[in-house]
Amino acid sequence: MSFKEALALAEEKEMDLILISPNANPPVCRIADYSKFKYEQNKKEKDNRKKQKQQETKEIRLSPNIDTNDINTKVSAARKFLTKGDKVRVVLRFRGREMAHMAESKHILDDFAEALTDIASIEKGAQTEGRQIAIVLAKK
Repeated sequence: MSFKEALALAEEKEMDLILISPNANPPVCRIADYSKFKYEQNKKEKDNRKKQKQQETKEIRLSPNIDTNDINTKVSAARKFLTKGDKVRVVLRFRGREMAHMAESKHILDDFAEALTDIASIEKGAQTEGRQIAIVLAKK
């Protein structure tokens, strides 16, 4: 029906003419109470926000003189975080004289990422940030 007829019908029922889809041909309108419509729309948006899962970034700290079994423990923790859907930031921290050997210790992060290649991919490569080197792993 035409816009004028729809507007007259809405006024007759003492309600509002609400434009639902302006891009459709012809435009789609609804006769309803506007305040009730806005309330229901806000309620739907709130429910949708509740259902969304925020992706967290978990951090795992390593040191340059870490042992193999300790790395395996940290890998299993990272695997658990990744299966839950979180991202994992692996940080290799250096203290004191360890700073002189930063380049030689980078292989620890590479081994860590390689141990998780079946479920994770590297989102951000190794970046040096002051006294630490970090990589970010995300679920495939």
